[in-house]
Amino acid sequence: MTHSILEARGIRKKFFDPVEVEILRGLDLSIQAGEFVSIMGKSGCGKSTLLYVLSTMDTQYEGDLLLAGQSLKGLKAAELARIRNQHIGFVFQFHYLLPEFSVLRNVMLPALKLGLKSKEEIEHDAMEKLRLLDVDEQALKRATQISGGQKQRVAIARALINNPDIIMGDEPTGNLDSKNAQRVFDIFREITQTQQQSLLIVTHDTDFAQKTDRIIEMADGMIIS
Repeated sequence: MTHSILEARGIRKKFFDPVEVEILRGLDLSIQAGEFVSIMGKSGCGKSTLLYVLSTMDTQYEGDLLLAGQSLKGLKAAELARIRNQHIGFVFQFHYLLPEFSVLRNVMLPALKLGLKSKEEIEHDAMEKLRLLDVDEQALKRATQISGGQKQRVAIARALINNPDIIMGDEPTGNLDSKNAQRVFDIFREITQTQQQSLLIVTHDTDFAQKTDRIIEMADGMIIS
């Protein structure tokens, strides 16, 4: 039996520069455990803004956000950072790997920051994630020495290292060719099926979205379907 991992209630957000504009207009949504959901809509409709609110990276909003039934409203920045690191994995359109570190170290960093396991355990887990994404042979290379498709798979491994309840992505295949985009989709699908982790992905790629479990369509700061 599935249960709700993430729930948004009446989410509203405004921008005030240069004039007041309401970007999100009272959104409600729920993501279930193991569900693979995509968010689509025209540029400027609020989908990326919504994703950043749901990920707790943006806290300037009205409404309530619940993660595994726990309200996140009113929590301090340090507590939100801990919750985000432990329970939410995020994959950006650009990989944001640290060039001075090896592939392995890049994947280890969020777990080292969380500090729940020894360095040896974290290294073992990181190699397992790299193996899952078929980039384990690149582990000791610097991030600058691997291809674009490999970098994005390493970024996904990094998002997975703390075994989060939900993984969010903002156009994670936007910079990839069709072969690598399909590969990333297949990895995401395997994660939902084998790990029961949820996925919430903002995308402009209709082919990608149509293969997910559900499409949330947005327009003018509202969910329309």
